[in-house]
Amino acid sequence: MMKKILFLAVVLSCMAACNNKSAEQQSAGQNEEVKTYAADASVYKLDSLLAAADQLVDQTVTVRGFVTHTCKHSGKRCFIVGDDQKTSFRVEAGGEIGGFNRELTGSELAITGIVRERRLTKEYIDQYEEQVNEKKLQEDGSAETCQAELNNINGMREWMKANNKNYYSIYYMDGESYEVVE
Repeated sequence: MMKKILFLAVVLSCMAACNNKSAEQQSAGQNEEVKTYAADASVYKLDSLLAAADQLVDQTVTVRGFVTHTCKHSGKRCFIVGDDQKTSFRVEAGGEIGGFNRELTGSELAITGIVRERRLTKEYIDQYEEQVNEKKLQEDGSAETCQAELNNINGMREWMKANNKNYYSIYYMDGESYEVVE
């Protein structure tokens, strides 16, 4: 019994120390877009990371964002948004992250991991559009969903044209660790 109490006291002391350090780091650099977080990683607010994501692919960084969703069954991924609440970013569990608890929804996290890119080719987007149009023709009550998907496809094409690319980039992170920002 005494060992359990001692162990609990040590764990709580470590948690308190981590929380104090986190609060100091947050207040010291709250207005900075990028600040040093660890030896080889920089902290980005999600909006800033997405603006520079093409230059950060395959690099280890720390991103801060608010959890909007964790996968219910496995917890192997979560989705975060930045201050603008418009764009979500997927984080895959790995490294020290066994999974993301559903209780994290609504919390702000500082997640360290490797930025990854998935490129959707023009051909892939064309095939996807065909599938959506076929689904729309079935008129199974999903017309509203189909229209939203078609709007997304048009947005992808507009981005490709504006950026003179023959692919659409989707950025995500292979997470390695995270801390709840208080």
